[in-house]
Amino acid sequence: MIVVVGSINLDMITTVGRLPGPGETVRGTGFATAPGGKGANQALAAARAGAAVRMIGAVGKDSFAAEALALLRQGGVNLSGVREAQSATGTAAILVDEAGENMIALAPGANDSVLPGDLSRAAPKKGDVVLLQQEIPLATVQAALDAAAAAGAMTVLNTAPFFAETAGHLGKADFAVANETEFDLYCEALALAGDDRAARMRAYARKTGRAIVVTLGGDGVLAATPDEMLSVPALKIVPVDTVGAGDTFCGYFAAGLGAGLPLREALERAAAAASLACLKPGAQPAIPLATEVAAALK
Repeated sequence: MIVVVGSINLDMITTVGRLPGPGETVRGTGFATAPGGKGANQALAAARAGAAVRMIGAVGKDSFAAEALALLRQGGVNLSGVREAQSATGTAAILVDEAGENMIALAPGANDSVLPGDLSRAAPKKGDVVLLQQEIPLATVQAALDAAAAAGAMTVLNTAPFFAETAGHLGKADFAVANETEFDLYCEALALAGDDRAARMRAYARKTGRAIVVTLGGDGVLAATPDEMLSVPALKIVPVDTVGAGDTFCGYFAAGLGAGLPLREALERAAAAASLACLKPGAQPAIPLATEVAAALK
């Protein structure tokens, strides 16, 4: 079982010719809404990878809630741990340019009400993988890491969005997953030594005794454990939209670990899935099925 404790949003996506600068207005070329939120995206990715998934989170008592949960329901994710909060369903305003790059502004809403007490509905056990991100209160993330460790479950912490205070509990996760910018910032917070990123990743693994995975966009993925360093390429594609690619990686990666795949194989499968997610617009609608990923890897 993959237990995802995290955010649930409704994404409002505007496509533009180029991303605006401060104080600038640019004309949009299209608009759509789609279910999103890092937690929900990763839960759906794990489900489409073939895993059994339980989601812990919150939505509002508003018209956005049903749409925010629609694809999770369709994907067979267990939503018994999702409750209704008094605040609005979380939203994300997303701008996507012609090259597929994006800017995102979040309004957390109900996600801020996901508190440590909600973890009683998570009930992780030995053999489960607990998947976390940082769009819910950090106290809840820390409590989930502790609860998973007590239960003997494996943990995967996606460090997005970046918070300097996360450095204090980053090493509690069996696998920390960061993009290159986030990892470089954590290197400063943790005072990691090394002449390049790979060396600093090795320093992290030695210091914590845990694994670090750094996603590099079109350049693939690096991973360091106390025992080895791995490099996995991304698929060669022309991206349409990079929204949700990192979440697709995390969901597929957690599902691979939960299925007992060797680390390299779990990384290869996740990297391929993330690449395929860039070929369609949106976050959840773009997450590929396991059959599509298997075909791409062949």
